[in-house]
Amino acid sequence: MRPISHAHLRVVERPEASVPGKPVNKWELLRELSKAQAAFGVSERDLTVLQGLLSFFPDDALGGNAEMVVFPSNKAICERLNGMPCSTMRRHLARLIEAGLLMRRDSPNGKRYVRKHGEERVAFGFDLSPLYCRSEEVARAAEAVREAEDRVRRLREVVSLMRRDLAALAEFGEEVQPGLGLWDQFRDKAVLTARALRRKLTLEELSAYRTDLEALLDHARKVIDGPETEEMNTNGANIERHHHNSNKESIDLEPALEKGGAAAGAPDVETDAPGADVEEADTRRVPKIPLHLVIAGCPSLKTFYQGDIRHWHQLFDAACHVRPAMGISASAWEEAQRFMGPEQASIVVVAMLERFADIRSPGGYLRALTSKAAAGEFSCGPMVMALMSRRTAAQQLLSLSGAITKFDAT
Repeated sequence: MRPISHAHLRVVERPEASVPGKPVNKWELLRELSKAQAAFGVSERDLTVLQGLLSFFPDDALGGNAEMVVFPSNKAICERLNGMPCSTMRRHLARLIEAGLLMRRDSPNGKRYVRKHGEERVAFGFDLSPLYCRSEEVARAAEAVREAEDRVRRLREVVSLMRRDLAALAEFGEEVQPGLGLWDQFRDKAVLTARALRRKLTLEELSAYRTDLEALLDHARKVIDGPETEEMNTNGANIERHHHNSNKESIDLEPALEKGGAAAGAPDVETDAPGADVEEADTRRVPKIPLHLVIAGCPSLKTFYQGDIRHWHQLFDAACHVRPAMGISASAWEEAQRFMGPEQASIVVVAMLERFADIRSPGGYLRALTSKAAAGEFSCGPMVMALMSRRTAAQQLLSLSGAITKFDAT
């Protein structure tokens, strides 16, 4: 009674090898399809109708030996969908069939019913087997969507940090070299980027902002840092390293908690607004410890991350790169960023990498430090200085060992 369409032909020609062969929870499959709905050309309203049809299937799992045909009337479907008009319901059903997620099995008179002939059972209605056969395809599409969303989220965080770095460099440059119009341009760019981040940007737009900010940050660093400034930073690092070497060496990575460090570890207010990270960036301060000291105290980072680290957003990118290999879950990493801030959380991760062999559970250790940061009782400064003291002591021991070997040879 119904004309043949491309949707019917696609279902008929689908090979049996594509059938997963194991039961699939229908509600989990619906959630995965909701995540990947754009890949299948269906809308939220279409999935609402599909949810209503799945509710008529008696088992929670699709597959096995059970026949996956439901046969509710149009009236029953509309009642299950909270009174959706029948014409609207039929339109969404047609879209689901066109997308290859459902198939009609019409009876000779076009009605939907089930009939038993002894042990044989024949049902006419909507066949859910196409949805079941495409469950693996749905799962792959949903995972691809999650990965794309994660890339956008990470790139958005990096751009937000770069914007903050540019604003901080503009303020610092105004102090060391006042009168240059360059600093006003940098401040304007930071403000415009903050406004743009309030919108939902695509991956391409975020990549363009990252490229522009990277060039501006390098330009600002070249204007501020000259050979003399770079040499002073290196000498300052050596002096501070020598100063802290006289302190008692810390055995564990966890620093002695100071009341003064509470401000650095104070929790940030979290909100779901798109521009929340931008507004928080203006109130959250960059860690007081210089970045070059962090890099000097964690030389193992260069083994696992080949990129340049001259700004805080680059350290954040490096921490995101090594975090999965260290066995730290995404939830623990996001929680650490929430209470420590992205910069301080990145310092903790690279410091843990330096002593990775001594930590049994990196994820649990990071959560413990996050709990202290949430209570305002954590600062990453002592952690880095403890690593630098240990490294300096090792270098001195190596130098002494070489001197003894040379003395014995003479």
